[in-house]
Amino acid sequence: MTIRSTRRTALLLCIGAFLAIAPAYAQDYPNRPIRIIVPFPPGGLNDNVTRTIQPLLQQKLGQPVVVENKPGASGIIGTDAVAKAAPDGYTLLVVASSHTVTPATNAHLPFDTEHDLTAVSLLVRDPFLFVGGAKVQAKTLRDFVALAKAQPGKLTYATPGTDSQSHFVTELFDQRASIKMLEVPYRGGAPSVLSLISGETDFAVLSTQLSGPQIKAGKITALASGGRTRSPHFPDVPTLAEQGYDMEVLQWVGMLAPGKTPKPIVAKINAALREVLSDPEVVKKLEAQGVTASASTPEEFQTLIAAEIKQWKEVAQAIGVKPR
Repeated sequence: MTIRSTRRTALLLCIGAFLAIAPAYAQDYPNRPIRIIVPFPPGGLNDNVTRTIQPLLQQKLGQPVVVENKPGASGIIGTDAVAKAAPDGYTLLVVASSHTVTPATNAHLPFDTEHDLTAVSLLVRDPFLFVGGAKVQAKTLRDFVALAKAQPGKLTYATPGTDSQSHFVTELFDQRASIKMLEVPYRGGAPSVLSLISGETDFAVLSTQLSGPQIKAGKITALASGGRTRSPHFPDVPTLAEQGYDMEVLQWVGMLAPGKTPKPIVAKINAALREVLSDPEVVKKLEAQGVTASASTPEEFQTLIAAEIKQWKEVAQAIGVKPR
Protein backbone atom coordinates (compact mmCIF):
# COMPACT_ATOMS: atom_id res chain seq x y z
CA MET A 1 0.00 0.00 0.00
CA THR A 2 1.34 3.45 -0.92
CA ILE A 3 1.71 6.33 1.54
CA ARG A 4 -0.97 8.24 -0.38
CA SER A 5 -3.49 5.38 -0.16
CA THR A 6 -2.69 4.88 3.53
CA ARG A 7 -3.41 8.54 4.24
CA ARG A 8 -6.61 8.37 2.24
CA THR A 9 -7.76 5.30 4.15
CA ALA A 10 -6.99 7.00 7.46
CA LEU A 11 -8.94 10.09 6.40
CA LEU A 12 -11.95 8.01 5.40
CA LEU A 13 -11.85 6.18 8.71
CA CYS A 14 -11.77 9.50 10.60
CA ILE A 15 -14.72 10.82 8.61
CA GLY A 16 -16.63 7.60 9.20
CA ALA A 17 -15.92 7.74 12.90
CA PHE A 18 -17.10 11.35 13.11
CA LEU A 19 -20.32 10.57 11.23
CA ALA A 20 -20.96 7.68 13.59
CA ILE A 21 -20.27 9.74 16.71
CA ALA A 22 -22.16 12.92 15.70
CA PRO A 23 -25.72 11.51 16.04
CA ALA A 24 -24.88 9.97 19.43
CA TYR A 25 -23.29 13.24 20.54
CA ALA A 26 -26.42 15.10 19.51
CA GLN A 27 -28.62 12.69 21.49
CA ASP A 28 -26.62 13.59 24.60
CA TYR A 29 -26.92 17.33 23.89
CA PRO A 30 -27.28 19.38 26.00
CA ASN A 31 -25.81 18.06 29.23
CA ARG A 32 -24.42 21.31 30.67
CA PRO A 33 -25.21 25.07 30.64
CA ILE A 34 -25.46 26.92 27.34
CA ARG A 35 -24.11 30.43 26.81
CA ILE A 36 -25.72 32.91 24.42
CA ILE A 37 -23.50 35.85 23.54
CA VAL A 38 -25.13 39.15 22.63
CA PRO A 39 -22.41 41.28 20.96
CA PHE A 40 -23.96 44.56 22.11
CA PRO A 41 -24.65 46.26 25.46
CA PRO A 42 -27.77 45.45 27.52
CA GLY A 43 -31.02 47.15 26.58
CA GLY A 44 -30.86 46.94 22.79
CA LEU A 45 -33.13 44.88 20.54
CA ASN A 46 -30.75 41.89 20.38
CA ASP A 47 -30.50 41.81 24.15
CA ASN A 48 -34.22 42.28 24.76
CA VAL A 49 -35.21 39.53 22.33
CA THR A 50 -32.64 37.13 23.77
CA ARG A 51 -33.77 37.72 27.34
CA THR A 52 -37.40 37.31 26.30
CA ILE A 53 -36.83 33.83 24.89
CA GLN A 54 -34.20 32.72 27.47
CA PRO A 55 -36.50 31.42 30.26
CA LEU A 56 -38.57 29.17 28.02
CA LEU A 57 -35.57 28.10 25.91
CA GLN A 58 -33.77 26.73 28.94
CA GLN A 59 -36.94 24.94 29.94
CA LYS A 60 -37.21 23.31 26.50
CA LEU A 61 -33.51 22.34 26.43
CA GLY A 62 -33.43 21.18 30.03
CA GLN A 63 -30.25 23.08 30.90
CA PRO A 64 -29.45 26.59 32.18
CA VAL A 65 -29.15 29.17 29.39
CA VAL A 66 -26.96 32.13 30.31
CA VAL A 67 -27.08 35.42 28.38
CA GLU A 68 -23.74 37.23 28.21
CA ASN A 69 -23.29 40.71 26.77
CA LYS A 70 -19.95 41.04 24.99
CA PRO A 71 -20.01 44.45 23.25
CA GLY A 72 -17.29 46.17 21.29
CA ALA A 73 -16.27 47.18 17.75
CA SER A 74 -19.87 47.34 16.49
CA GLY A 75 -20.53 43.73 17.45
CA ILE A 76 -17.31 42.28 16.04
CA ILE A 77 -15.73 41.31 19.38
CA GLY A 78 -18.66 39.20 20.57
CA THR A 79 -19.21 37.70 17.14
CA ASP A 80 -15.55 36.71 16.88
CA ALA A 81 -15.73 35.01 20.27
CA VAL A 82 -18.48 32.72 18.98
CA ALA A 83 -16.82 32.17 15.59
CA LYS A 84 -13.76 30.84 17.43
CA ALA A 85 -15.67 28.88 20.09
CA ALA A 86 -15.87 25.08 20.16
CA PRO A 87 -18.56 23.96 17.67
CA ASP A 88 -20.47 21.94 20.25
CA GLY A 89 -23.70 23.90 20.69
CA TYR A 90 -22.77 25.35 24.07
CA THR A 91 -21.80 28.81 22.77
CA LEU A 92 -24.39 30.59 20.63
CA LEU A 93 -24.74 34.09 19.19
CA VAL A 94 -27.67 36.44 18.66
CA VAL A 95 -27.18 39.05 15.93
CA ALA A 96 -29.28 41.67 14.17
CA SER A 97 -29.62 42.28 10.44
CA SER A 98 -26.73 44.77 10.61
CA HIS A 99 -24.58 41.61 10.81
CA THR A 100 -24.85 41.30 7.02
CA VAL A 101 -23.70 44.89 6.43
CA THR A 102 -20.39 44.47 8.29
CA PRO A 103 -18.59 42.51 5.50
CA ALA A 104 -19.30 45.40 3.11
CA THR A 105 -17.68 47.99 5.38
CA ASN A 106 -14.90 46.11 7.17
CA ALA A 107 -12.01 44.61 5.20
CA HIS A 108 -10.29 43.10 8.24
CA LEU A 109 -12.89 40.99 10.00
CA PRO A 110 -11.23 38.34 12.18
CA PHE A 111 -13.79 35.79 11.00
CA ASP A 112 -15.52 34.71 7.78
CA THR A 113 -19.14 35.77 8.21
CA GLU A 114 -20.58 32.97 6.07
CA HIS A 115 -18.27 30.07 6.93
CA ASP A 116 -17.11 30.58 10.52
CA LEU A 117 -20.71 30.88 11.71
CA THR A 118 -23.72 28.75 10.91
CA ALA A 119 -27.38 29.74 10.97
CA VAL A 120 -29.67 28.23 13.61
CA SER A 121 -32.90 30.21 13.19
CA LEU A 122 -34.43 33.60 12.76
CA LEU A 123 -35.99 34.82 15.99
CA VAL A 124 -37.89 37.95 14.96
CA ARG A 125 -38.34 39.96 11.79
CA ASP A 126 -40.15 43.13 10.79
CA PRO A 127 -40.06 45.46 7.82
CA PHE A 128 -38.21 48.73 8.02
CA LEU A 129 -40.48 51.76 7.81
CA PHE A 130 -39.85 54.54 5.30
CA VAL A 131 -40.83 57.76 7.05
CA GLY A 132 -41.16 61.43 6.15
CA GLY A 133 -40.18 64.31 8.43
CA ALA A 134 -42.59 66.78 10.01
CA LYS A 135 -42.09 69.44 7.33
CA VAL A 136 -42.45 67.12 4.32
CA GLN A 137 -45.65 67.62 2.33
CA ALA A 138 -46.03 63.98 1.25
CA LYS A 139 -48.40 61.31 2.48
CA THR A 140 -47.20 58.43 0.30
CA LEU A 141 -43.84 57.26 -0.92
CA ARG A 142 -44.80 58.07 -4.50
CA ASP A 143 -45.51 61.66 -3.45
CA PHE A 144 -42.15 61.85 -1.71
CA VAL A 145 -40.31 60.50 -4.75
CA ALA A 146 -42.02 63.15 -6.90
CA LEU A 147 -40.77 65.84 -4.48
CA ALA A 148 -37.24 64.41 -4.58
CA LYS A 149 -37.20 64.35 -8.37
CA ALA A 150 -38.36 67.96 -8.48
CA GLN A 151 -35.50 68.95 -6.16
CA PRO A 152 -32.56 66.69 -7.05
CA GLY A 153 -29.94 66.59 -4.30
CA LYS A 154 -31.91 68.96 -2.04
CA LEU A 155 -33.87 66.62 0.25
CA THR A 156 -32.04 65.07 3.19
CA TYR A 157 -32.24 61.72 4.93
CA ALA A 158 -31.24 60.90 8.50
CA THR A 159 -29.28 57.81 9.49
CA PRO A 160 -28.05 56.43 12.85
CA GLY A 161 -24.59 56.64 11.30
CA THR A 162 -22.80 56.36 7.96
CA ASP A 163 -22.38 52.74 6.82
CA SER A 164 -25.30 51.68 9.02
CA GLN A 165 -27.98 49.42 7.60
CA SER A 166 -30.35 52.40 7.42
CA HIS A 167 -27.77 54.23 5.28
CA PHE A 168 -27.41 51.29 2.90
CA VAL A 169 -31.16 50.69 2.63
CA THR A 170 -31.77 54.34 1.76
CA GLU A 171 -29.04 54.33 -0.87
CA LEU A 172 -30.52 51.15 -2.37
CA PHE A 173 -33.91 52.86 -2.52
CA ASP A 174 -32.36 55.93 -4.15
CA GLN A 175 -31.04 53.65 -6.88
CA ARG A 176 -34.38 51.93 -7.43
CA ALA A 177 -36.36 55.19 -7.40
CA SER A 178 -33.81 57.12 -9.50
CA ILE A 179 -33.54 59.92 -6.95
CA LYS A 180 -30.68 61.48 -5.00
CA MET A 181 -30.89 62.61 -1.39
CA LEU A 182 -28.20 63.89 0.96
CA GLU A 183 -27.27 61.81 4.01
CA VAL A 184 -27.23 63.46 7.44
CA PRO A 185 -25.61 60.95 9.82
CA TYR A 186 -26.27 61.06 13.56
CA ARG A 187 -24.80 59.17 16.48
CA GLY A 188 -27.56 56.67 17.01
CA GLY A 189 -31.20 56.18 16.17
CA ALA A 190 -32.80 58.53 18.72
CA PRO A 191 -31.11 61.70 17.39
CA SER A 192 -32.08 60.77 13.84
CA VAL A 193 -35.73 60.49 14.88
CA LEU A 194 -35.56 63.85 16.64
CA SER A 195 -34.19 65.40 13.44
CA LEU A 196 -37.29 64.23 11.57
CA ILE A 197 -39.62 65.60 14.24
CA SER A 198 -37.90 69.00 14.21
CA GLY A 199 -37.87 69.14 10.41
CA GLU A 200 -34.08 69.19 10.29
CA THR A 201 -34.20 66.20 7.92
CA ASP A 202 -36.81 65.06 5.42
CA PHE A 203 -36.68 61.28 5.32
CA ALA A 204 -35.37 58.15 7.03
CA VAL A 205 -35.55 54.37 6.95
CA LEU A 206 -36.02 53.25 10.54
CA SER A 207 -37.11 50.31 12.67
CA THR A 208 -40.60 50.06 14.13
CA GLN A 209 -39.13 50.41 17.62
CA LEU A 210 -37.57 53.80 16.80
CA SER A 211 -40.21 55.33 14.56
CA GLY A 212 -43.43 53.65 15.69
CA PRO A 213 -44.30 55.83 18.71
CA GLN A 214 -43.66 59.04 16.75
CA ILE A 215 -45.76 57.84 13.81
CA LYS A 216 -48.65 57.01 16.13
CA ALA A 217 -48.29 60.42 17.78
CA GLY A 218 -48.58 62.09 14.36
CA LYS A 219 -45.14 63.71 14.59
CA ILE A 220 -43.73 61.94 11.50
CA THR A 221 -45.39 60.17 8.57
CA ALA A 222 -45.11 56.50 7.59
CA LEU A 223 -44.74 56.48 3.80
CA ALA A 224 -44.11 52.79 3.17
CA SER A 225 -43.38 49.46 4.80
CA GLY A 226 -40.33 47.51 3.62
CA GLY A 227 -41.81 44.00 3.71
CA ARG A 228 -43.49 41.90 1.05
CA THR A 229 -46.58 42.05 3.24
CA ARG A 230 -47.79 44.91 5.41
CA SER A 231 -46.42 45.38 8.90
CA PRO A 232 -48.68 43.89 11.58
CA HIS A 233 -47.92 46.98 13.64
CA PHE A 234 -48.95 49.38 10.84
CA PRO A 235 -51.43 47.49 8.65
CA ASP A 236 -52.65 50.70 6.97
CA VAL A 237 -49.20 51.55 5.59
CA PRO A 238 -48.70 50.21 2.03
CA THR A 239 -45.63 48.18 1.14
CA LEU A 240 -42.88 49.18 -1.26
CA ALA A 241 -44.22 46.70 -3.82
CA GLU A 242 -47.71 48.19 -3.60
CA GLN A 243 -46.19 51.55 -4.56
CA GLY A 244 -44.19 50.17 -7.48
CA TYR A 245 -40.81 49.34 -5.93
CA ASP A 246 -39.71 45.70 -6.13
CA MET A 247 -37.57 45.40 -3.03
CA GLU A 248 -37.79 44.02 0.49
CA VAL A 249 -35.82 45.41 3.43
CA LEU A 250 -36.18 43.79 6.81
CA GLN A 251 -34.92 44.27 10.30
CA TRP A 252 -34.35 40.89 11.93
CA VAL A 253 -32.70 39.18 14.86
CA GLY A 254 -31.40 35.63 14.59
CA MET A 255 -29.33 32.97 16.29
CA LEU A 256 -26.02 31.61 15.00
CA ALA A 257 -23.59 28.92 16.16
CA PRO A 258 -19.91 28.28 15.40
CA GLY A 259 -19.38 27.20 11.81
CA LYS A 260 -18.74 23.48 12.25
CA THR A 261 -21.47 22.76 14.78
CA PRO A 262 -22.95 19.33 13.91
CA LYS A 263 -26.25 19.55 12.05
CA PRO A 264 -28.11 17.31 14.55
CA ILE A 265 -27.25 19.77 17.35
CA VAL A 266 -28.30 22.75 15.23
CA ALA A 267 -31.56 20.92 14.48
CA LYS A 268 -32.20 20.28 18.19
CA ILE A 269 -31.71 23.97 19.06
CA ASN A 270 -33.86 24.98 16.09
CA ALA A 271 -36.68 22.70 17.22
CA ALA A 272 -36.57 24.19 20.73
CA LEU A 273 -36.63 27.73 19.31
CA ARG A 274 -39.65 26.90 17.16
CA GLU A 275 -41.55 25.84 20.26
CA VAL A 276 -40.44 28.94 22.16
CA LEU A 277 -41.38 31.33 19.35
CA SER A 278 -44.84 29.80 19.00
CA ASP A 279 -45.62 30.24 22.70
CA PRO A 280 -48.42 32.83 23.07
CA GLU A 281 -46.75 34.62 26.01
CA VAL A 282 -43.44 34.94 24.18
CA VAL A 283 -45.21 36.16 21.04
CA LYS A 284 -47.08 38.75 23.12
CA LYS A 285 -43.91 40.00 24.82
CA LEU A 286 -42.11 40.34 21.50
CA GLU A 287 -45.06 42.17 19.95
CA ALA A 288 -44.86 44.65 22.83
CA GLN A 289 -41.27 45.34 21.77
CA GLY A 290 -42.46 46.14 18.23
CA VAL A 291 -41.19 42.92 16.62
CA THR A 292 -42.81 39.73 15.34
CA ALA A 293 -41.76 36.21 16.34
CA SER A 294 -40.50 34.46 13.22
CA ALA A 295 -38.74 31.11 13.40
CA SER A 296 -37.10 29.64 10.28
CA THR A 297 -35.16 26.60 9.23
CA PRO A 298 -31.36 26.88 9.43
CA GLU A 299 -31.23 26.66 5.65
CA GLU A 300 -33.70 29.51 5.15
CA PHE A 301 -31.78 31.74 7.53
CA GLN A 302 -28.42 30.89 5.93
CA THR A 303 -29.85 31.75 2.51
CA LEU A 304 -31.12 35.10 3.81
CA ILE A 305 -27.72 35.95 5.30
CA ALA A 306 -25.87 35.09 2.09
CA ALA A 307 -28.31 37.10 -0.06
CA GLU A 308 -28.06 40.18 2.16
CA ILE A 309 -24.25 40.07 2.34
CA LYS A 310 -24.15 40.02 -1.47
CA GLN A 311 -26.71 42.83 -1.73
CA TRP A 312 -24.97 45.19 0.70
CA LYS A 313 -21.58 44.61 -0.91
CA GLU A 314 -23.12 45.62 -4.24
CA VAL A 315 -24.67 48.75 -2.69
CA ALA A 316 -21.35 49.68 -1.06
CA GLN A 317 -19.57 49.36 -4.39
CA ALA A 318 -22.24 51.41 -6.16
CA ILE A 319 -21.99 54.33 -3.71
CA GLY A 320 -18.20 54.19 -3.42
CA VAL A 321 -17.92 52.79 0.11
CA LYS A 322 -14.68 50.86 0.38
CA PRO A 323 -14.19 48.35 3.20
CA ARG A 324 -11.76 49.77 5.76
